Amino acid sequence: MAAPARPLLAVLSASHGSSLFTAAAFSASRRPAAAAACRRRSSSTTELPTTTRCRAAGAAASSASADEAAAAAVAAATTVELEREVITVKATVTAKAPPGVLLPHVGLTGVRDDMADLFQRSLLLELVSSDLDPKTGKEKQTLSSYAHILRRNATKITYEATFTVPASFGAIGAVLVENEHHREMFVENIVLSDGVGSDDADADAVFECNSWVHSKFDNPHKRVFFPLKSYLPARTPQGVARLRKSELAAVRGDGLGERQKFDRVYDYDVYNDLGNPDHDQATKRPVLGGKKHPYPRRCRTGRHRSKKDPSSEVRSSTVYVPRDEMFSDVKGATFSAKTLRSALHAVVPSIETALLDAKMGFPHFTAIDSLFDDGIKLPSQQGLEQLFTIVPRLIKAVGKVSDFVLRFETPELINRDKFAWIRDEEFARQTLAGLNPVSIQLVTELPIVSKLDQNTYGSPDSLITKELIEGEINGAMTAEEALESKKLFVLDYHDLFLPYVNRVRELEGTTLYGSRTLFFLTNDGTLKPIAIELTRPRSPTKPQWRQVFTHRSDATGSWLWKLAKAHVLAHDSGYHQLISHWLRTHCCVEPYIIAANRQLSRMHPIYRLLRPHFRYTMEINALAREYLVSAKGIIERTFSPGKYCLELSSAVYDKLWRFDMEALPADLIRRGMAVEGDDGELKLTIEDYPYANDGLLVWDSIKEWASDYVAHYYSSPEEIAGDEELQGWWTEVRTKGHADKKDEPWWPTLDSHESLVHVLTTIMWVTSGHHAAVNFGQYHFGGYFPNRPTIARAHMPVENEEGKEMERFMARPEETLLKTFPSQIQATIVMTVLDILSAHSPDEEYMGDHMEAAWAAEPMVHAAFEKFSGRMKEIEGTIDERNATEELMNRCGAGVVPYELLKPFSNAGVTGRGIPNSISI
Repeated sequence: MAAPARPLLAVLSASHGSSLFTAAAFSASRRPAAAAACRRRSSSTTELPTTTRCRAAGAAASSASADEAAAAAVAAATTVELEREVITVKATVTAKAPPGVLLPHVGLTGVRDDMADLFQRSLLLELVSSDLDPKTGKEKQTLSSYAHILRRNATKITYEATFTVPASFGAIGAVLVENEHHREMFVENIVLSDGVGSDDADADAVFECNSWVHSKFDNPHKRVFFPLKSYLPARTPQGVARLRKSELAAVRGDGLGERQKFDRVYDYDVYNDLGNPDHDQATKRPVLGGKKHPYPRRCRTGRHRSKKDPSSEVRSSTVYVPRDEMFSDVKGATFSAKTLRSALHAVVPSIETALLDAKMGFPHFTAIDSLFDDGIKLPSQQGLEQLFTIVPRLIKAVGKVSDFVLRFETPELINRDKFAWIRDEEFARQTLAGLNPVSIQLVTELPIVSKLDQNTYGSPDSLITKELIEGEINGAMTAEEALESKKLFVLDYHDLFLPYVNRVRELEGTTLYGSRTLFFLTNDGTLKPIAIELTRPRSPTKPQWRQVFTHRSDATGSWLWKLAKAHVLAHDSGYHQLISHWLRTHCCVEPYIIAANRQLSRMHPIYRLLRPHFRYTMEINALAREYLVSAKGIIERTFSPGKYCLELSSAVYDKLWRFDMEALPADLIRRGMAVEGDDGELKLTIEDYPYANDGLLVWDSIKEWASDYVAHYYSSPEEIAGDEELQGWWTEVRTKGHADKKDEPWWPTLDSHESLVHVLTTIMWVTSGHHAAVNFGQYHFGGYFPNRPTIARAHMPVENEEGKEMERFMARPEETLLKTFPSQIQATIVMTVLDILSAHSPDEEYMGDHMEAAWAAEPMVHAAFEKFSGRMKEIEGTIDERNATEELMNRCGAGVVPYELLKPFSNAGVTGRGIPNSISI
């Protein structure tokens, strides 16, 4: 039948809440009464397949005859007519052009792919009906057509296929894609439209793909893409119900074999790939994950086991992540992956060549300043030219293009106040508004007592006594009164670090203590550090040593206080990087991602809500295992715990990590930094606590967005409890992803709107706000390393007052402090990496700034996201207002860096602000 020159396809498009594409509705439109009935049914429900609705509409139009037999006859006639009618449907596929697509292909693969394009067989597309065949009760036969190149340029290739579709085919519930090339391709979307070139965009059905489609020669399994409309499992159109399940089975894999680059398989494994014992036995590390060293699971790669250590997996040049988890072209080519690899393969060896003595510290503070003024001349190394084009702010070309200097930008902290790092006020302020604002906690009892075994570690009572406290606060109140009025706070790294002190001290070039740092809350709302306790436990050869340091007015006491602060800052830096940052965000989130892809269909609304919060995390984690947290990697070489870094994070995961405490309000309450009132509102213990003040705004906004979203898709608790995919996801998170904590009683149960919203809000907060707060200020606060040294290389000189260390300290205390700081190589490597890790990618997606196509396809969800976006913009203004309020001294004052880490939006680069959706760096 010839198609009239107007839109033939009645499509509930993205802007109308669905992308179900039906040809039957065109025929129905030729019967006014039936069409009207169809429209009424479509506006009230989307549960029935479209063909069924139109048939029902035909029957409804005939019911006015009051004769059921006549009505049935009309319905039968309508069905027969639908089966006879056909329309032309065009499928337009937009894909990213592979590198060199405008150039003649070389090699056998290129020639084969060119031949496929020449014979117009680039892609094989199949349309899948949402309906079952009414005669057989089985899936309808798919409609197939080859797609050919329509046009191409340097960045995009457009393919087109034409289908002849019976009007009785029903709604199109999926598109199958088979890539006839020998190379993979990145498909952005597939648009189905009528065959007459209508300009009516609402007559188009969009299937958003944004996925790599492997070559059929690598894997014969066809890719499946579903429409924008989201469905709970129980509401899945019957024609695609089997496909929904088979797609999930495909990405789960069988747990066998080594994964290939083109794979999309998500599975679990323990952390057994941190070392390379076959190459270097000194890199053997314990397996993290299991009873001995509990840990979250990472993505399984299936690599072979080490010959020298069968418990370890061999390392390779790249680490497998499922294909769609890899960085986008923009992010991969111009930022994170390429920059980080270049930095570690080119800059780090150049630094080591330029600075020959790995142990050499900075001779004076002027030498530290020269890193920002003059920089370090880098010997030529392969890759420097490439890095210069990516990070010109870091690597400067000098004279000839082949000559480069590593010159650091002065961090904002030092730009505003060069001596801020040495002041006690700034030391205390940063516990509330710095890089690690999640460790400070309220002191709830005196004396402070260790929970460690005193037979192993010595006396449990702290030397920070009531008398000492009262002396340091000049008798303003008794210690009991300070405790009662919630004036005492502590950074407590005593029990966590003490079991590792003796082992770390056996390593060359580093040392460690257990530490406690006590703060007093002043009347102006700022903290004052009043005591630092450092402890070395007993060992087979030495008794326990411990001492309390305070800010004394004499020269010796003043310098010892500075040294004690340097050790505490190294402890805080290590805890920040290993726990607050790596463990609590990157590491613990990966199981959520793996489980979501294994258990939640791509058409599941919860998958589509969480997907933006999971982008690129698995790849950045793989890069971290490859370069940063690996044996002899950057973290081990530059942070105090050395080879025990990841083992220590395992111990903290075992003792402290709880999913229910990852929610911001719960975390604040656990640390005594907030209390919940009778009305459910939180009251902060320290009113001017910038991280908490701004974080709670972001938390509440995320929670409202999640609540609106969940309410749209679930009408009752029974639907949540009965959602097999949702329950499968949450079960697998607990029992496989966090298997070592599967029996803990604190895991929430997904059985209500409230519990589901709380779980989703917690995950969304950790991937966005929490990560932003501990990541994007790394260069601002750590770029001038005396402010946050990552390692302490020398013991306190008073450990052995009769030794040469004390003698040298008394003669030149500044030299002792500089020898405690990182070496020149360590400092410059860390500064380089922190600069990269603190930067936003040009294609960053920020909270409330980017609407997913599937959200836009549902009017109610679209409106809810617009509200969320508006709230995030309001938060920007609120934070600016707070930073300009002089009474808020922890974020405003002379030379004070304003707290902007939880401002939602940012430009690209190192800005010290911006909340991306996901953990992508």
